[in-house]
Amino acid sequence: MSVEVTGHLAKMEASLDSEGRVDYQLPIDDLRVGMNALIGKKIAIEYRGDIHCIHCGRRSKKSFSQGYCYPCFTKLPQCDTCIMSPEKCHFHHGTCRDPEWGEKYCFTDHFVYLSNTSGVKIGITRGTQLPTRWIDQGATQGLPIFRVQTRYQAGLIEDCMREHIADKTHWQKMLKGNADAVDLQSLRDELMARAEQGLEFLEQEHGLQALQRLYDEKTTEISFPVEYFPEKVKSLNLDKQPLIEGVLQGIKGQYLIMDTGVINIRKFTAYNVTFTA
Repeated sequence: MSVEVTGHLAKMEASLDSEGRVDYQLPIDDLRVGMNALIGKKIAIEYRGDIHCIHCGRRSKKSFSQGYCYPCFTKLPQCDTCIMSPEKCHFHHGTCRDPEWGEKYCFTDHFVYLSNTSGVKIGITRGTQLPTRWIDQGATQGLPIFRVQTRYQAGLIEDCMREHIADKTHWQKMLKGNADAVDLQSLRDELMARAEQGLEFLEQEHGLQALQRLYDEKTTEISFPVEYFPEKVKSLNLDKQPLIEGVLQGIKGQYLIMDTGVINIRKFTAYNVTFTA
């Protein structure tokens, strides 16, 4: 198979089959390149010097917040600080950058979850984003533990529990191999017990219907298409090295693992490239 495609990168699209195996497609403008079939083959990504904002299309010298130009980064609600820190939501103060956008994306069901990436962490995502969220972060296991009515509520729960569990992935460790399997149901019960005082306060403030504890969910097991994990993780950067090439050895999260290093595709959203294989 020979592939040569030119266009703008976007984060890889991923699907999970009935056996828990991840299949990846690399979007380049409107085209999709099947990546699993390229493992074991040489690939190349050549940056052509153009970045075009994924919102307005404006040419930009730098990508902000994974694909936006600077004006959009400073104005759009999806680039606001409360997206990364939802407990800082300021909608109720009347200062949301776009209230209509906020109502559509933030005032909808969200999950608080446990995932096993470089170890077990807590996180949040919209109700429509599982298991995609777990795949994107390179998690081999995922378990929803709360279902709530708003992103703000999810952020409050995460904030309440993060003193008892990590909320970050160590990406280098995640790329060196799979973390040991964990009984996430037992860990869920242990964490809820530790955080019970804070959780009860939130439930009194927002109501049990708004903050639903999930005890019947099963752990999702995820298997990534990786032939070889790197012993040392070398990060590749299109800004510093416009031509990146090597033998594709695996894919995990949003990273292509090559014999020459690893590249985070999501980081280079909106970059105009030529992809060959």
